[in-house]
Order: sequence, then structure tokens, then C-alpha cells
Amino acid sequence: MEQWQVRGRSFRTQGDYLAAQRDEARIKQIEEAYHLDNIDELKTLYKDLKDKKIRFLTIIGQDYIEEIEEQLKRELKRVESDKSAKSRSAKGKNTKGKSSGISKTKVKRLEDYDKAMQKSIKEELKKQERKRKLLVACSICMALACFGYFGYTFYEARVNQAYYEDLASLKEQEPTKEVTPPTVTINYEDEVVVVPEILDEYKNLFNKNKDLIGWIKIADKNNKGTPIIDYPVMQAGDNDYYLRRDFEEEYDKNGSIFLDKDCDVIRRSDNLIVYGHHMRTGKMFGKLDKYSDKKFYEDHKYIEFDTIYEKGVYEVMYVFRSKIYEEDDIVFKYYQFIDANSEAEFDSNMRAMAEMSLYDTKVTATYGDQLLTLSTCDYYTDYGRFVVVAKRIE
Repeated sequence: MEQWQVRGRSFRTQGDYLAAQRDEARIKQIEEAYHLDNIDELKTLYKDLKDKKIRFLTIIGQDYIEEIEEQLKRELKRVESDKSAKSRSAKGKNTKGKSSGISKTKVKRLEDYDKAMQKSIKEELKKQERKRKLLVACSICMALACFGYFGYTFYEARVNQAYYEDLASLKEQEPTKEVTPPTVTINYEDEVVVVPEILDEYKNLFNKNKDLIGWIKIADKNNKGTPIIDYPVMQAGDNDYYLRRDFEEEYDKNGSIFLDKDCDVIRRSDNLIVYGHHMRTGKMFGKLDKYSDKKFYEDHKYIEFDTIYEKGVYEVMYVFRSKIYEEDDIVFKYYQFIDANSEAEFDSNMRAMAEMSLYDTKVTATYGDQLLTLSTCDYYTDYGRFVVVAKRIE
């Protein structure tokens, strides 16, 4: 088997090797941007790495974080040693000064100066006091602004959560009226398909917005607590419409979860691609990148995705980072994989995603399986994306 090596690490696939090379290039950029001989910058870098402000794709990144951690420990130990040495030296000098009868310099009082100097000193003290009060006032204003911002953000998140909880409650209520008679048909080029009847639990929601196409839910571990993701899924004539609109089509910076405009849930597409914003509050697909941790995957292997016509359960298969490429780039573009024209094309797409996957789930798919792809923004690179692909099992 061909092996690729980067910084002493071997990689099994070309995809992993290329990801490791990108990590190595990122490390070089870091070392150009930070002065690692300066302990303050070393601390800043270590904090950025631990807070995941700087992200890596492979084990190369983890190795580098450990290297920085060891270097920081050595520097802190050296600084502490230098402080101890200086402290001992200063104590020796003080002891020597006392024993030889050296007295401290007498501190002058304001009254010891002439009147002109006293006036200058008082004016300078007043200036310093005004500056101090101004600084305190500015600090208080900034603190109040920050508290106000976080308070509003928290309030907005709570309102948003309550809004979607109210929508979810509509699924439990009896339909208020019938929708979509079963005689409705869609004329495709090669066949005529009868539209199934909408499931009862989605009729009330569909009556509120005819763009509703389904519901997605990822339950918390053992179905306890608030689900990781629990939202209606919309579908419009273009992929921009619900980027900044909520279920009621009002402006909302969170946007909505929506299905790619080219996906078909009636004559089922091979792969249904669902998009959502990566919100810092954790709303929408803000928690999707938790799947980068294999332990999180092991606790959240299953995704419930219902269309308004049928229920479905999917098992997570691949987790990877990608990006939006230029149109003429010759590379696998997951967001263009909706239907495979042949078994060979389907298998090729599966191999591409398996090579990109951050870990092996042991779950595979064959031609004819129904797939679900969840996609959100990822900031490891320009136009980066974080992707979770699952296979229908129910």
C-alpha cells in the first residue's frame, strides 16, 4: 500500500496526505505570524489553538499543539526561575543595606516645595484625576454595552428557541383542515407521479407555509434534554431565499434550514442536501461541527429526517471538511452530488467522501441507497464547509 508522510506521520490515503500538507502549510504561516521567542505571543498562540480559533484537519495539528504546549511550559518554568533568582538577589541587597546602616531617602511632602511648584503639581494631579475619571466612565460604558449586547443575544436566542418549540408543538395537534388531495400529480418528462398525502403531523405546519418540505432532528444522547438540532426544513425555487428568512418568511439573521432546490422528495433523489447557517449561538447548524469529534459521533449516530410525506431515520456515514470550489476546478464537489447517473458514478462519489472523512464509521452505502447530506459553513479556509453524510436505514 502506498504511504505518504508529513512531519514524521504516515497517511493511508491521498486525501489524508493532502490534508496533512495543508496543515503543514498552516503551521508555517503560524510561525511567520507569531514570534514564538516572545512568551506573551506564545501564550496567545496556545490559547488560540485550544479555543480552536486555528483549526487543523489531521493529527499533524494535534502534534503541533502539543509541541507549543511543551515549549510554553519550558518558557514559563524559565521565567519563574528568573523571578526566583532576582527575588533572592534583591533580598540579599536589602539585608546588606540594613546591616551597613544605609537609610531610605526621605519622601518629600507637598509643603516642602515652593508655591509655584505646588501650583504646578496640583494642576498636574487634577489633570491625572480627570483622565482617570474619563477612563473609568469609558470602561463602565463599554461594560454596559457588552452586557447589553450579550443580554440581547441571550434574549433573542430564547425567543428563537420558543418560536421553534411552538412550531414543533403543531406536529402534535390534530390537523385543522385537509391539504393536498391525493389526486394531485406531477408530470415528469418520463412519467406521471401521484403526490402522496401529507402526513397528519405536518398538515398544520404546511397550512402555515407551503414551502415546508420536512423536519430534521438530531436528539441529544439517550433522547435526554434539548435536541442538538430540531427544525422544520424548507424548500424554495432558489437556494438564497431562506438564507435570511424564518419559517414565516420574515427577516431573521439565523435564516432557516432548507433543502437544495434541485432535490426531489417525491421521486426520491439519491442524495438530499440540506443547508443551515453555522450560528455562534448554536442555532440552526451551529452545533453540526461537533461531529468532528468521534466521541460526539458515537453518541449521535442517527439523524431523523422526515419529508412531509414520509418518516425516515439515517445513520451517519461520513464527516468531512470541504469548500465551495471554482466552477472549473476538477475536484469532487459534494454539493453537486444529488443524483448519480450510474452505479460507477455513485461508487466514485462514495470513495471520494470516504477519503475525505475525518474518521472511519464502518458505515458504507451501495447504489440504490438513499443519502442525506447536512452542510454548513466552516471557517478553516475561505468558503469552507463542514459536511455530515448519512444513509437511510428506516
